[in-house]
Amino acid sequence: MTAEAPVPGTHPGDVILRDVTLRDGLQLTGKTLGTAHKVSVVRELLALGMPSIEIGSLARPDLVPPLANSLAVVAALTAEELERCWLWVATPRHVERAVAAGARNVQYCLSVSDAHNRANIGRDTEASIAAMPAASEIAHAAGGRVQLCLATAFTCPFEGPVAPDRVITVANDPRTAGAEDIVVCDTLGQAVPSQVAHLIGRIRAETPRRRIVFHGHDTWGQGVANALAAVAAGADMVDGALGGLGGCPFAPGASGNTATEDLLFALRPTWLSPTALNQLVAVSDGLLSALGEPSRSKAAQGTRSPATVFEWTRAAVSGAAPGPS
Repeated sequence: MTAEAPVPGTHPGDVILRDVTLRDGLQLTGKTLGTAHKVSVVRELLALGMPSIEIGSLARPDLVPPLANSLAVVAALTAEELERCWLWVATPRHVERAVAAGARNVQYCLSVSDAHNRANIGRDTEASIAAMPAASEIAHAAGGRVQLCLATAFTCPFEGPVAPDRVITVANDPRTAGAEDIVVCDTLGQAVPSQVAHLIGRIRAETPRRRIVFHGHDTWGQGVANALAAVAAGADMVDGALGGLGGCPFAPGASGNTATEDLLFALRPTWLSPTALNQLVAVSDGLLSALGEPSRSKAAQGTRSPATVFEWTRAAVSGAAPGPS
């Protein structure tokens, strides 16, 4: 059994955190990262205990240049490493290219709102759903896994609020049955905890039993609160990006993802220690420095406190055991 096997979302420590820095986190950065740098980040995160990582996207490289080397990253990783990695796809052809490079886990994304799906993928939502069985078949034939990723599950930058019934309808469409997970995205970061709890609860109660992933953004400062609400309502996994990087180039008003550091500090998974958190902050600092981006993580800021009586600070870790480089 892999470290990413489905687990019940009954306690925050049981929840899987997936780091999406190398996909969603890089979409709006002005600078790009080379393949070797990305592979190094993947391996540093895996070594620290990160159970799941999103490592790239098959989006058009002319539209999202920072992700142009995603398949090169896949090719550079081992089969064992790729078992814990995910790649964003939106068409059957994307899946063909992904599995040919060695990927096995694909996140098939579509938007619940037609307007965003057309802006993001170039077709309406129905066309994306109609193509999903073929995409799933290709992935399964290669021994892979598929997630159904529902962008704009709460609000759309072009259409406004999205009705929960629309999300439930898409989740129950038999053409999405090939997915073993469902990713519920607050693409714009405009949802509040009560909305998140309501929708996750309905998905848990009214749709086929699948692992539920909550993908939040922190645009309005609700990222961690929304993730905790999702977990309480039954989500099994939450997404975050180092330093709160991220945003969608096709969603005006979207800002960064919820910071991985902040989610880890709140959820306290069993693999996380004060030393591991501080080492993760060091990885984050190096990545952000290379990109010329600021850290938006409150937890990362907290680790820099000179206090030694709180075990999660860098000062406390350095005094008790070897700290991050």
